[in-house]
Amino acid sequence: MDRLLPTRRPDRDNDGTQKWRDLAFLHYEVPVELVRAQVPAELELDLWEGKALIGVVPFAMFDVKPRWAPYVPGVSDFLELNVRTYVTAQGRFPGIYFFSLEAASTVAVAAARAGWGLPYFRASMDMTRDGDLITYRSERLFPGPKPAELHGRYRVGAPLGPSEPGTLAFFLAERYLLFTVDDGAVRAGQVNHVPYPLHALEVEDLSQSMLAAAGMPGDHPLFSAHYSPGVDVEVFGLVPPEELGF
Repeated sequence: MDRLLPTRRPDRDNDGTQKWRDLAFLHYEVPVELVRAQVPAELELDLWEGKALIGVVPFAMFDVKPRWAPYVPGVSDFLELNVRTYVTAQGRFPGIYFFSLEAASTVAVAAARAGWGLPYFRASMDMTRDGDLITYRSERLFPGPKPAELHGRYRVGAPLGPSEPGTLAFFLAERYLLFTVDDGAVRAGQVNHVPYPLHALEVEDLSQSMLAAAGMPGDHPLFSAHYSPGVDVEVFGLVPPEELGF
């Protein structure tokens, strides 16, 4: 499986652009059988050394807009928190399967649910930064299940640079495909951006019920933590995986 092919920009116009900033990649190890039970059978789990990893990723989004639309103050900027795992489609397309995506924007939640079939939820969210210390809070409002919350405080550490293929950081961060499954049909969305500039991340305080809300209750250990100041992103619409062009 070639993990570099999805990093290539598609040869077509994008469907929209976004700016992702202040990302914390918080990864938990969860028993494979728990993850397998929550992922559609049409997708295979993409394991790291036999481990199933779940990413809980809080960040901020700016300038979120379709290619044909202008920037809209109060709508185009919002906080987001996603819960995801790593999968492959048809044994050769590595990507992400989302269990949930929280957003502090009712418009974004409605648009993503209707247009992309993604499990977006409206949440009350805030993020503050004091030097290298970030405090993040997210509490799901609707729809359920609840509680689905994250309260965290973490400190940005030394720069690590872009990750190298074959490393854990590359496996977790450099994912350019997302998959949805509707009535057995798999569709893939693609994003394009430069490789994430990564930093070490020191977690000072963290509590979350996001994994339990996704159907994986229990005390799951934090496996790794990384930070990125962010990337500018092009977004490409959903297509069957065989139409990705690689």
